[in-house]
Amino acid sequence: MEYTGIDGTGIQASRIGLGTWAIGGSWGGRDDDAAIATIHRALEQGVNLIDTAPAYGQGHAEELVGKALAGRRDKVVVATKVGLEWDAHGEVYRNASAARIKKEIDDSLARLQTDYIDIYQVHWPDPATAIEETATAMQSLFDAGKIRAIGVSNFSPAQMNEFAKFAALRTVQPPYNLFERDAEREVLPYAAAHGLTSLTYGALCRGLLSGSMRADTAFKGEDPRRIDPKFQPPRFAQYLRAVERLDDLARRKFHKRVTHLALRWVLDQPGVGAALWGARRPDQLEPLAGALDFALDDQTKDEIERIVTTEVKDPVGPEFMAPPEPAIARR
Repeated sequence: MEYTGIDGTGIQASRIGLGTWAIGGSWGGRDDDAAIATIHRALEQGVNLIDTAPAYGQGHAEELVGKALAGRRDKVVVATKVGLEWDAHGEVYRNASAARIKKEIDDSLARLQTDYIDIYQVHWPDPATAIEETATAMQSLFDAGKIRAIGVSNFSPAQMNEFAKFAALRTVQPPYNLFERDAEREVLPYAAAHGLTSLTYGALCRGLLSGSMRADTAFKGEDPRRIDPKFQPPRFAQYLRAVERLDDLARRKFHKRVTHLALRWVLDQPGVGAALWGARRPDQLEPLAGALDFALDDQTKDEIERIVTTEVKDPVGPEFMAPPEPAIARR
């Protein structure tokens, strides 16, 4: 495993982190035993960064992380989030007010069965709350010893600039993968210039870069891919052609598969500290080791770029995933 330090904190985190969105059960069902086994398997592979959030199954993912880490807490970097709320119907919306933050920290600590959180991140910017209010509340938690590092997720450089006036910002979490590249334009350069560690999420682009999807792959129930434009015609065929060619490249040059190539590509990009890898079963962690024994040279990176730009003629980002901005009246 590769590791990276988070400036000013003493935290050493694995460069591959386990993302726990799926095990929360908001979509795809729940299998708590498999989820706990997945966390244990990740730890066995050298992963010490576990990323979760209250919104993942309305606290369920955090509860599973807490159970899985019983007796192992001091060996793990726990990253969770704050600033999303859900109503009686399960609808999630943004709320990064000081009152919400003060409530959520205690709820998360209880679910995680710990008395501190290593990395506490504002999940989404909340336009109904002044950034000063959010940042000041986060800094107060740091000063009280409840958190070791302050982070933000899905924030722009301008928002991070404002946030950093009132809190010691240490990490940023943007979506980033071979197909969703917006972060490399501003967010990753900003992080590198300001000493922030980037914990990128979505390395496989919601399974698209797994190499397991076909033209007739169906998405059912509450699966978010049902509304993701990448998984709808005509874009789906474009992305699948790119994946096929990327898989062929990985086989020819490295005797690898597209999953290894996609993860290694993220890890080798400038400004990336760690890449989060989502899994709900232990077998879904098998590609991790295969991404750690090679690196991409410039020629390979250029070939990857040609494949993506040639095949994906109508790219789209992850914007559809953003939770709704709150109505001021809700406050």
